[in-house]
Amino acid sequence: MRVLLAEDDPLLRQGIVDTLSRAAMTVDWVEDGPSTLRALRDASFDLLVLDLGLPLIDGLEVLKRLRADGNAIPVLILTARDRASERVRGLDAGADDYLGKPFDSAELLARLRALHRRQRGAAASPIVVGRVRLDPAAMLVRLDGRLVELPRREFALLQLLMEQAGRVLTHQSIIDKLYRWDEEVDSNAAQVHVHHLRKKLYPELIKTLRGVGYLVPKDAVSDAPT
Repeated sequence: MRVLLAEDDPLLRQGIVDTLSRAAMTVDWVEDGPSTLRALRDASFDLLVLDLGLPLIDGLEVLKRLRADGNAIPVLILTARDRASERVRGLDAGADDYLGKPFDSAELLARLRALHRRQRGAAASPIVVGRVRLDPAAMLVRLDGRLVELPRREFALLQLLMEQAGRVLTHQSIIDKLYRWDEEVDSNAAQVHVHHLRKKLYPELIKTLRGVGYLVPKDAVSDAPT
């Protein structure tokens, strides 16, 4: 899941980035209204966490412009303006959820996961494909019932592929989801992550379409090991 965070408080921003990164989310951040609008025009994100008190163009105006342009990205407003009237204004302007400061990190993660599920039309968070069960909320992966430990990016890639089982994801779309703007990425990064997942799970789980990308077939099954 790739998240854009629009927050001008550096300490709070870093705390949110760290929290979301530990939950296998890829987080890019901006600190004012114009930068938020540019980022959403130039790149694809799954969710927007939006502070109302942004400099230059405030968050409420950013939200109104996004919706006027037809951008339907799920938006979680994050702000100290916690009066009922402010919540109503934000929701009426097109926000999908609202969380007042200060907030609990676990609640922030739960709300973002709920928005992401709602966007995908999924009712339940655990995903099962073939012999693999992935629980996004608990960040657990099981193969034939046995727990498999995965680093953050391998978990994020597996979740991405399993959520879109049957669809091909290009190399570039995978990189865009797994890495921030400011990170250097090796040209074979996606290939390396897929290789590790196949070794830890089973080879038939992820198919390669040469020159295109990867997919998890909806019937990604193999004989269980003896």
